[in-house]
Amino acid sequence: MNSKERFSSRVETYKKYRPSYPREAIDYLVDVVGLKPQSEVLDIGAGTGIFSRLLLERGARVTAVEPNEEMREAALAASKDNPDFRAVPGSAEETGLPASSYDFIVCAQAFHWFDQAAAKAEFQRVLRPGGKAVLIWNTRLTSGTPFLEGYERLLHELGTDYGKVNHRNISREMLISFFKKDGLREARFSIRQVFDFESLSGRLISSSYSPQPGHPHYEPMMTALRELFDQNELEGKVNFDYVTEVFWGEV
Repeated sequence: MNSKERFSSRVETYKKYRPSYPREAIDYLVDVVGLKPQSEVLDIGAGTGIFSRLLLERGARVTAVEPNEEMREAALAASKDNPDFRAVPGSAEETGLPASSYDFIVCAQAFHWFDQAAAKAEFQRVLRPGGKAVLIWNTRLTSGTPFLEGYERLLHELGTDYGKVNHRNISREMLISFFKKDGLREARFSIRQVFDFESLSGRLISSSYSPQPGHPHYEPMMTALRELFDQNELEGKVNFDYVTEVFWGEV
């Protein structure tokens, strides 16, 4: 499936069950990276606008670029009353936006879908002199508890193409080469989601590598998820823990 269409049928679960980002990470963008009220920010691969809304809360002017129509419409609907927000079709490789127009580019949970060489050229074109690119992932922990370890095994065994599209495939060498020489800066924060079984199921289904109803792996995966939950729940809940990774600099 075209990467730009992978989430078309998952918009509602994505909106409802995907995590936001830690307040400390946004504070870091303000205090260290230099985000200010009225900064012109390009949110590329903006999806349903989760990160865009956090930037708007800090007074930024946000242009969201999202190639998937259903995701883009969800982002527009969520921020339709904010005059500092707009969402446009486009991609990291071809935004269709004017040159030297943005102070920051942010890519939250998106950079691993890009053609890196083409995206770098486009970032350099649309950023103003001294502008920064910020790449952010909520990286789910895969070890440390039986639940986290079991969930990771589940994805490898029954996911459609989890190993292929996992953002952990972006190596440190790739990140270093994307930014200017010796220019990569980074920070890490923590965030947790707490799920009952219904919300855990929704979180799984929001992932593009989760089989959908009708796929031969769908019923086995949901059965295995129920068993994993029952084995690990405490008072009807399980914890999803993440490290929020922030990589930034000039490109």
